[in-house]
Amino acid sequence: MIHFKAIFKVMGGLLMLLAVSMMPCIAFSYYYRSGDDFPLIMAALISGTVGATLFFSFASQDQNIRKREGYLIVALSWVFMTIFGLLPYLFSGSIVHFPDAVFETVSGFTTTGATILEDIEAVPSGVLLWRSMTQWIGGLGIIVLTVAIFPLLGIGGIELFVAEASGPTPDKLHPRIQETAKRLWLVYVGLTVLLIMLFNLQGMTFFDAVNHGLTTMATGGFSTKNASMAYFSQPIIQYTAIFFMFLAGTNFTLIYLGLKGKLNRVWASDEFKAYFISVSLVVIFIAVAVYLVTGIHWEQAFRDTLFQVVSLVTTTGFVTADYTAYNSGLTIIFFMLLFTGACAGSTSGGIKFIRHLTFVKNSTLEFKRLVHPRAVIPLKINGERVNGRIITHIFTFLLVYLMIFVLGSIVMSIAGYDLLTSFGAVATSLGNVGPAIGNVGPTDNFAFFSPFAKLFLSFLMLLGRLELFTILVLFTPFFWRAN
Repeated sequence: MIHFKAIFKVMGGLLMLLAVSMMPCIAFSYYYRSGDDFPLIMAALISGTVGATLFFSFASQDQNIRKREGYLIVALSWVFMTIFGLLPYLFSGSIVHFPDAVFETVSGFTTTGATILEDIEAVPSGVLLWRSMTQWIGGLGIIVLTVAIFPLLGIGGIELFVAEASGPTPDKLHPRIQETAKRLWLVYVGLTVLLIMLFNLQGMTFFDAVNHGLTTMATGGFSTKNASMAYFSQPIIQYTAIFFMFLAGTNFTLIYLGLKGKLNRVWASDEFKAYFISVSLVVIFIAVAVYLVTGIHWEQAFRDTLFQVVSLVTTTGFVTADYTAYNSGLTIIFFMLLFTGACAGSTSGGIKFIRHLTFVKNSTLEFKRLVHPRAVIPLKINGERVNGRIITHIFTFLLVYLMIFVLGSIVMSIAGYDLLTSFGAVATSLGNVGPAIGNVGPTDNFAFFSPFAKLFLSFLMLLGRLELFTILVLFTPFFWRAN
């Protein structure tokens, strides 16, 4: 039997935190006199009231959760955040249609960065900050899930997460896990503050620096400008964004170890090495091609390429150049980057390098096993043997991911959209990236989609952000059967 009362208690606490997170947006609205203070106050009051009612009504409930409650908490957290997170948009009139508000809110909390707003600069300051805040909250939430919840649920790929903690027990989180989570939150907050200061010193207004600092560290990609990061043409700003996007795509435990001076532990990570080397090789190849195709200055070709590759691989989705305008071959390569994702344990979405690495290593070993059928040749990651269950889980994930991409593209095509746009919209939503190809390229937005398409893509964003199985298991009959 599922203990719904314990789940509602957690949802209540979540909504109270959501209400608190709206307070800075109200302060900015007052300061900039943008006229959206009352809608934000109403949204905060409703979220806080409902949250307090749920929390205190079930305050006596046992906090221990089992696996099934854990799945529901993870899934319902994003649902509740969406329902109450869209209120500032509707109350302020910044977004008037419910499907549009759902899409923008889900895109924010899942750190996807796809938008239906056609004139971002016309949105009032308080709501604009809330839009960025949703991504920062979503990024922080992913760290919480990665360290505290996903290991409990045994979600594929996260089993290989390189954390100092040993993992939670079946009925409650180990204190060491909670301590690890606190350390990673401090790293996340500290890097965000540092980035905001750097952006401000480099020429951004304080408001722009705050917004872009929040969305960069969350690998989200929401901007305060219609031209995205292309608006800030200063090379130093773009290089700073590149560095912090790459950092945010790194396992946060490795960042913590690096800050403690344990750089040997960082480079000992097979996933990080694959991440660093792959990005470097792709950037060099594409930069040379862009230089030859366009004839622009070599530094501009390198910077544009480095920015777009890092932005897509880390699923941030910021834009400084239209990568679909080079040629069809490079467009295909950029499209393939939508299926990468950065490191497990980071704020990025996508498949993650650890799964790709496991697939490539195991496939290579299969050739050895064909030649030496009697030999025992184990797969190792970070020097540790990977057991068969994890390999099966990861391969299943990759297969299900591909199936959802194909089925999703078919649904979008049937809904009336051309093939490239369908491929691009599904790939970028499932990978939580932002820009793609077709009519959802770097210079486009998602406003033209029908209400059905927006809700369908919103579901794909949630599906991708929560590692597929967390959502899909809820649709299985045996999940709901009593023990």
